[in-house]
Amino acid sequence: MNDRNIPITEDELHAFVDGELPPERRPDVEAWLAAHPEDAERVQSWRTMAEMLHARYDSVAQEPVPDRLELERLERRPRQWLYEAVAATLVAFVAGGTAGWVAHGAANAPSTFQSFTEDALDAHRLYVVEVRHPVEVPGNERDHLQAWLTRRCGWTVFAPNLEASGLKLVGGRLLPGPSGPASFLMYEGASGERYTIYTAKTETGETQMRYARTDKDGALFWAERGVGYVVSGGGADRDRLTRVAQAVYDQAEKHGG
Repeated sequence: MNDRNIPITEDELHAFVDGELPPERRPDVEAWLAAHPEDAERVQSWRTMAEMLHARYDSVAQEPVPDRLELERLERRPRQWLYEAVAATLVAFVAGGTAGWVAHGAANAPSTFQSFTEDALDAHRLYVVEVRHPVEVPGNERDHLQAWLTRRCGWTVFAPNLEASGLKLVGGRLLPGPSGPASFLMYEGASGERYTIYTAKTETGETQMRYARTDKDGALFWAERGVGYVVSGGGADRDRLTRVAQAVYDQAEKHGG
């Protein structure tokens, strides 16, 4: 026998939005929402966001998880990247960057560019479609998120403030990188667009800003002080991606990251 006075949990509200709530519990949730307009408003906002994400990313939502993103890789030997292992999904790449980013040569460490960009775009495509679990640590726990990723990754992980670019921190997670752990931060705009920042250790000291694109996703890669960065998102809007990447670059420079 169900008791409709029993409070509805957060997980049940999410399950209601996702269509995963047991049928016998659905009338209870509907009754709860009718009596609690604040929760009803939250549920409607989640539905709206889910619809926007589905519209943007349904074409990649069913793709299998790439082997290189399995967390077991953190316990394995680092992958040996080969120069001929060019990512098949990279349609084109060109030298990029804006004022203040000094080019160090287009041929500098191509395997680093390939491996970082491939891993970052795979992670971006895998997690931007998630509504309930896009991150491990939410953005409202920024200090904890930065401290946790810094401890696990071994370098200072800084989550930049991108509100001036119209993006709010969703949160972050730990991922396997080319030769160890990688940090992964996600940001979201008002219309549901998502940008991600992927960072991992690299033997490359500094590189120019370089651009890569898959069918629908763009990415900008650079390296500073032995850490590689990839900012992904924006679809075909390379100009906005460049502005977001420059904001990340500028704040990382000021922060000393």
